Amino acid sequence: MASPKKQLDVPTEDYVPPKLPSGWRVLEPETRTPTFVALADFLRDDSATHQIYPPAEDVFTALELTPLSDVRVFLLGQDPYPGPGQAHGLSFSVRPGVKPPASLRNIFREYESDLGLPQPKSGSLVRWAERGVLLLNAVLTVRAGEPNSHRNKGWEPFTDAVIRAVSTRSERVVFLLWGAYAQKKVGLIDVSRHAIVASVHPSPLSARNGFFGSRPFSKVNDALEDAGLDPIDWSLD
Repeated sequence: MASPKKQLDVPTEDYVPPKLPSGWRVLEPETRTPTFVALADFLRDDSATHQIYPPAEDVFTALELTPLSDVRVFLLGQDPYPGPGQAHGLSFSVRPGVKPPASLRNIFREYESDLGLPQPKSGSLVRWAERGVLLLNAVLTVRAGEPNSHRNKGWEPFTDAVIRAVSTRSERVVFLLWGAYAQKKVGLIDVSRHAIVASVHPSPLSARNGFFGSRPFSKVNDALEDAGLDPIDWSLD
C-alpha cells in the first residue's frame, strides 16, 4: 500500500493551483473573473502564514480524473479534510494508507449494507472518479486543522459553475447530495433532465438520522438504469 504524501503543518510558499484540466475548458472564463483572481491572491497570502490542504497540485484532481464528458454521478462535498495527509482533491476520499475519517467510515458501512460488498481496505475513492463519479467539494482548499476556513473566499462561484456545466449535459447525471449544505445547490440543477439522490450527511452527528439505510449507491444505479444507462461499478477492492 502506498504511503501518503508528507504534509507538514508549516506555511506553503506560492500556493498556485495548476491550470484547469483540458476536459473542463468550458470553465476557463470563470478563472478570469474578479472573484477568482481575488481567490488566487487570498491563497497566495494565506499560504504565507498557514499550511494549506490539499497540496496545490492536487486541487483540481477531481476535474482531472473525471472530465466533463465522462461525468455520470456528481457527489458533492463541502470542503477538504483538514488533517495531515488526508486531502488529495477528491470529496470524501483520503490517500491510500491514511485512516478513513469518521464520515468515510460511515459511507463504507452503508456501502457494505447497500451493495453487499466488503468494506474497502483503503479510503481512496480514485476508482469511483475514474468510472465517472465526480468527487468535488464546494470549497477546494482549507487551512490545516481549521474546517471551513476557506469558505466564502471565492471557491463557491467556481464550483457552482461546475454544477451548472454538468447540468447542461443532455445525458442523465445523478447528483448525490448528502446533507443540507449540498442540497442547497439543487437550484443549479436541471431536475427535469437529471436525477437527485439526497439524504442526511454521513457525519457521526447525523448518520443515524437517515444516512444509514438510505441505500444511495443502489438508488444512483436505479436512476441511471431508468434512463437506459449502465450502472456504476462501485467496487473498490
